[in-house]
Amino acid sequence: MKLRYAIFYVENVSDTIAFYESAFGIEKKMLHESGEYGEMETGTTTLAFSSVNLMTQLGKNPGRPSPDRPTCEIAFETDDVASAFEKALGAGAKAIQPPEHMPWGQTISYVADPSGYLVEICSAVET
Repeated sequence: MKLRYAIFYVENVSDTIAFYESAFGIEKKMLHESGEYGEMETGTTTLAFSSVNLMTQLGKNPGRPSPDRPTCEIAFETDDVASAFEKALGAGAKAIQPPEHMPWGQTISYVADPSGYLVEICSAVET
């Protein structure tokens, strides 16, 4: 078995994809013609977004994300955490935690995307 994709529920899939393209430089893989589902090019595991509307139509009742009480996070690794953090803020992300070097040898920072999901911007763990 392999992890194929992670899907996050958002109000507007197209706007969310545009934000991730601008904030993190990730390319859109596809956006369904309905606008209710889309995917990003993120390597072997796909980052995907589905509309709250679609999930409601399918009988689900998705909760609302909150960066103050996260239940999950999206993490992106980069060689330049500080620049990536500033780029995300410039694209409309909300600052949660500025870049900080951690005792285990990794630099991390956090932002919230416009939907309220917590996004970690981090370096590789130094070994």
